[in-house]
Amino acid sequence: MPTIAPSPTIGRIGNEREPIIIIDGFSSDPEALVERAAGETYRPLGPYYPGVRAPLAAQYLSERMDLLQRLLSDVFGLQDGANLVECNFSLVTTPPAGLQPLQRLPHFDSTDPGRLAVLHYLCGPECGGTAFYRHRATGFETVSASRVEDYALHLDDEIDRRGAPPPAYMQGDTPLFEQIYRVNAAFNRLVIYRGWTLHAGTIPDGHALPADPRTGRLTINTFLQAR
Repeated sequence: MPTIAPSPTIGRIGNEREPIIIIDGFSSDPEALVERAAGETYRPLGPYYPGVRAPLAAQYLSERMDLLQRLLSDVFGLQDGANLVECNFSLVTTPPAGLQPLQRLPHFDSTDPGRLAVLHYLCGPECGGTAFYRHRATGFETVSASRVEDYALHLDDEIDRRGAPPPAYMQGDTPLFEQIYRVNAAFNRLVIYRGWTLHAGTIPDGHALPADPRTGRLTINTFLQAR
């Protein structure tokens, strides 16, 4: 019996109207992905992600490739498709008290508008979600190559004057940032957005962060680059 592709929802983020795609029921067998994740070996990967990761071959996306190719073209203008940058199972495991200062702020993945983030939730709404932000001082919702120096100067000055944010995951508005969009976690929900958007994972206060893929905040994080 042929697999029926789910219908995507397309939203727009903030004043800059950045597109975001939400696809519920993305995988035909998400439980198998969780079991696969449970058999992997995890380790920290880079200084920014507040947890551990294990590599995954992006072929798992192949069952929805026709849908993804159409969306990349129609929504993001990637008529020539995209190349894989990396793909990982990811588990948030760092308690709020252990967060580094940069992990307490929204971040951007790249200044290149051709870099796309593909976030696949394999956990439920109790794990929070992902929120998008506007930097109050500059009004920036995205950080391009032409904005990055100005953004960094403003942010460094604010932190010098105010101090680093308290050790906590982002939750809504802060003195420096305004939340402008939020996607709640939902099991087997896939989200696609440009990596230059200011965003952060939202983790409910007091939520346990086990390192077990079957019970933890498990996602698949894929990055694509426009050809």
